[in-house]
Amino acid sequence: MAQTYKFGNGTWATKKGSTLAYSDTNNAFKPLPFSFERNSIATRVNKEGLIEVVGNDIPRIDYTDSTEGALLLENSATNLINYSEDFTQWATFDCVVSSTSNTQPNGKSSGYIATYSSNSSVVRYFSTVASGTSYIFTAWVKSNQNGTIKMARSNQPNDGAYINVTTEWKRFEVQITPTSSNDGGGFYRLSDSDLNSIEIWGAQLEANSVASSYIPTNGSTVQRSAETCNGSGNSEVFNDSQGVLFVEGVINNDDGTSNNITLGDGTFSNNRMMLLFSNGVANRISARFDSSGSDVTLNADGYDLTINHKVVLKYKANDIAIWVDGFEINSGNSFSAPSLLNTIDLYNPFNGGQDNFYGKTKEIAYYDEILTDAELEYLTSYRSLNEMVTELNLNAL
Repeated sequence: MAQTYKFGNGTWATKKGSTLAYSDTNNAFKPLPFSFERNSIATRVNKEGLIEVVGNDIPRIDYTDSTEGALLLENSATNLINYSEDFTQWATFDCVVSSTSNTQPNGKSSGYIATYSSNSSVVRYFSTVASGTSYIFTAWVKSNQNGTIKMARSNQPNDGAYINVTTEWKRFEVQITPTSSNDGGGFYRLSDSDLNSIEIWGAQLEANSVASSYIPTNGSTVQRSAETCNGSGNSEVFNDSQGVLFVEGVINNDDGTSNNITLGDGTFSNNRMMLLFSNGVANRISARFDSSGSDVTLNADGYDLTINHKVVLKYKANDIAIWVDGFEINSGNSFSAPSLLNTIDLYNPFNGGQDNFYGKTKEIAYYDEILTDAELEYLTSYRSLNEMVTELNLNAL
């Protein structure tokens, strides 16, 4: 298989404003940078499993789900809790917040323990929110023993859920719907809770339908800016007449909003091919082929796109297909091959840079010739039962 473009797969090279893909075209190793932008700090999980802050315009290679890492791209979000780590600033009832030198999820030895003294104890934070809007409340929690505690709205313990806390740090999340403009999140010890104390770190309240990466605050709300990643490749790498685009990864929110990865000429023309994740319908992956003013879309439905998948777009004149996780899902025989292919973008340049890909890409690869069905099956399959169980979040029996 002639792979002429490679990005990720455990090999990462990043600096401020760019991250590199590579090509071995003409037996000459060539770096092919993506242009990267994010006008704020952000956090990632590093190789040591610790939460790490990175500066403006620094691409994030995140190791939350994989020892090989993945490029993490997110839309903008705001942490509405002014003090995400200093819990002495939170309101308490029958609860004392004290400092501890225990190691925190960021690796530092400075944190806080909330100790409860009754069956109605609470530590909570009130934020400025929109009544009736859905929010996600998240935090890392652990204790000196296994047990349960209620994680809920600051004004209503019934609007939340019990969480199973252990002696290891874990990030928990709960969806809440405030009923006033002064509401937020809290941790309650109710009559059916069995923990007398918990350690808390990294609290976040955001107006999202899914939780995003941690945004640290210290005295005010903080916004993480949206990220863009585009413009990698050149005309030597891509073959106009035939080829294969491979993507392995997940998206952050499978809600029907398109998350695009585009192979094209980098302009607003119809000369492009795209893999669209959650394309207008949740659980849908689409391969779209545009050339000479006509387009064909092949859909693959029924996939939870918040777990890892291996996807292929195959193209050649009158021979196109989409493969997912080892199987050809859809194909077509009416397509004119494009021209002037020179760029991969993690959005849709035809739509003015909209439909950004927000998620984690473990690997993007391009092959400058059409592959056999056996090669495509191998490329998109999982190499072992253990890999499949891990990547698809299955339960091994």
